[in-house]
Amino acid sequence: MPIDRTGQAEAFDAIGDRYDEAFPHKEGQVSAGDWLIETLPPGSRVLDLGCGTGVPTARQLTDAGFDVVGVDLSGGMVDLARQYVPAATFHQLDLADLRPGGPRDLGRFDAVAAFFSLLMLPRAEIPLAVRTIHQVLAPGGLFVLSMVEADVDDFEIPFLGHTIRVSGYLREDLRKVVEDGGFEIVREFSYTFAPAVADVPPEEQVFLCCRRSD
Repeated sequence: MPIDRTGQAEAFDAIGDRYDEAFPHKEGQVSAGDWLIETLPPGSRVLDLGCGTGVPTARQLTDAGFDVVGVDLSGGMVDLARQYVPAATFHQLDLADLRPGGPRDLGRFDAVAAFFSLLMLPRAEIPLAVRTIHQVLAPGGLFVLSMVEADVDDFEIPFLGHTIRVSGYLREDLRKVVEDGGFEIVREFSYTFAPAVADVPPEEQVFLCCRRSD
């Protein structure tokens, strides 16, 4: 499958700190992180997939004593994450790099967090991304993710003065993708979220807390 990330990383390189200014309230993300903290044993190894600036997730999980590895396609975001969360380890990588046989092997993880990162992929890649996450998890490992509920595929939107491409699912379709990827959905919740900037519309954010089922 050809991979096209044209402009995606560059947009987030340019956005930098303004991302956290536009999305100052991340209650759903923090709540899903709390579920990981309550469920995982101390010292667990967690992958923050699409880590952004490292705030809040990588910081929340390192503060809880976990061994956190963050990856992001944007080099600018990785630089900020290293500055804001020095206790974690960060790499500039594409999710596709982590596939079996891919160029990077980061080992197995006890949990993976993917907050608003899978929506940056075209729909054709998302089931493969979920299977990749399944494969980097230890048996019984945990997976938390968030998506914006929307019936769109690789759709261009204005975002903080730039253009990015996003995909989404209606809720039932998202559940099916996750369950078909080998996960049991343990908990689900959603938030209606209005960003603190004018060019990003209000959105329904769906959070799934899952366990690798095979």
